[in-house]
Amino acid sequence: MTTWQFADIFEAIADVLPDAPAQRHGDTVYSWAEFDRRADSLAADLIGAGLGQQSKVAAYLYNGPEYLEVYYAAFKAGMAPVNVNYRYGPGEVTYLLDNADAEAIIFHASFAPLLEAIRGELPKVKAWYVVDDGSDVPAWAKRYEDVATAKTDRTKPPWGRSPDDLLLLYTGGTTGMPKGVMWRHDDLVNVLGAGGNPFIGAPPAEDVTEIRARLEAGQKGVSSLPACPLMHGTGQFSAFIALVGGGSVVTMPNRTFDPALLWRTVSDAEVNAIAIVGDAFARPMLAELDANPGKYDLSKLLVINSSGVMWSQEVKDGLLRHIPHVILFDSLGSSEAVGLAASVSAAGASASTARFSLGNGVRVLTPDDRDVEPGSGDVGVIALPGFMPVGYYKDPEKTARTFRVLDGQRYSVPGDCATVDADGTIQLLGRGSVVINTGGEKVYPEEVEEVIKQLPQVADAVCVGVPNERFGEAICAVVEVYPDATVTDDEVRDAVRAKLAGYKVPRTVRLVDSIGRSPAGKVDYQRLKADSAAEVAGAER
Repeated sequence: MTTWQFADIFEAIADVLPDAPAQRHGDTVYSWAEFDRRADSLAADLIGAGLGQQSKVAAYLYNGPEYLEVYYAAFKAGMAPVNVNYRYGPGEVTYLLDNADAEAIIFHASFAPLLEAIRGELPKVKAWYVVDDGSDVPAWAKRYEDVATAKTDRTKPPWGRSPDDLLLLYTGGTTGMPKGVMWRHDDLVNVLGAGGNPFIGAPPAEDVTEIRARLEAGQKGVSSLPACPLMHGTGQFSAFIALVGGGSVVTMPNRTFDPALLWRTVSDAEVNAIAIVGDAFARPMLAELDANPGKYDLSKLLVINSSGVMWSQEVKDGLLRHIPHVILFDSLGSSEAVGLAASVSAAGASASTARFSLGNGVRVLTPDDRDVEPGSGDVGVIALPGFMPVGYYKDPEKTARTFRVLDGQRYSVPGDCATVDADGTIQLLGRGSVVINTGGEKVYPEEVEEVIKQLPQVADAVCVGVPNERFGEAICAVVEVYPDATVTDDEVRDAVRAKLAGYKVPRTVRLVDSIGRSPAGKVDYQRLKADSAAEVAGAER
């Protein structure tokens, strides 16, 4: 049976297509030979720094060529790359790096002040590498560019490589702290299509030899632009799909989303595929096209894919008015489960919001693990068989809850709820928990609530998600203060901003006489969510 390891694939592609572009970033283009050589240099330095088999290598970086070079270097060295959400605050970054057992950290210089403050809490780290981005470069880190441009032969670790080598994808945890999803190379390559691409008619490859043969025969790879961060699964996995097929990855130098720059880059770089995260990206993209019809040459664009948050039908329809030849691929999945379901829209055949067709073998299960009867209206959780993660890093309890054996088969059951229509399509209802999904970022209410409740004026607080046109959901803090006390919206926001990532700051604050907990201390989240949504909608009218 064929097994896969990313570095073996990438090295084969570099041998066949040394001069073809592998990465574009602004005006900078790296060929496959350069991509391969720079990763070799970093891999050799990591081994020389004393890291060993499956040591964890953390990428604390914005989008750019260095991000994928770090991953490629870790793959070459038989080490495990780890993503770090650059929007996290000091406590979250410390927790993630410590939990991941990170031994090397590659970071943009912009993050040096935060890392300087927490370095003493990370005794496992053996090597620090700084990417110069115009900020002050600390003396305690090696300059990344010096390492990446050192002369070296192709790096092969003394312990070898394995299809069981891991990639750790950190995502939000049920208590707000991130958890590391462990993907084996072999499972991840397979679930991402094994070099196949249905949009160019290429089926999955059998092995590395077949990928080489296809490229030698002239099969062209796609040019893919992850508009979302590479630190997230949607951006990261879309980049891997392009690279495994011998294509290229295009990243933009800006650090805030700029739809005009995106469309200009798509035009100039002849991008074939864009990865986004729902309406948070798609609405500004549509607004730019509406304001400038016909301005951009989008003739080479084939597909826009999204995963992780709502992508509404009206926005899809608007995009298709401007680019009717493009396929809009809306994937229901998560860090733990790729390919739960999909919705495909094309000109004249747009799908409804949150309506998906199930992937192969996917089931929707009732609380007692029966299959939901199509058309019954019953709500169930979606369960995915096939290629999936090993589990959560150092957390067997959460692993057992999410990755379950049913009828002798292992399933990933991350908690997405849905009903099943009579025709077999599903209507997505969202996560069964109270997690808030704002622009693709998961926010767990308890974490924000605990910060707000530390304010001396606050007796109780609950956070809920309310509908938001651009971000899908926005955070609303429902706050109960002590008698004769007062608190302002800004005081609540400032308290959260001081402790947590910026995207966890409530957009709306509601002051109420009582949260209305039950005698057992339970919160009626659905009631608070409905009341908050109605109040916010009324205030916006």
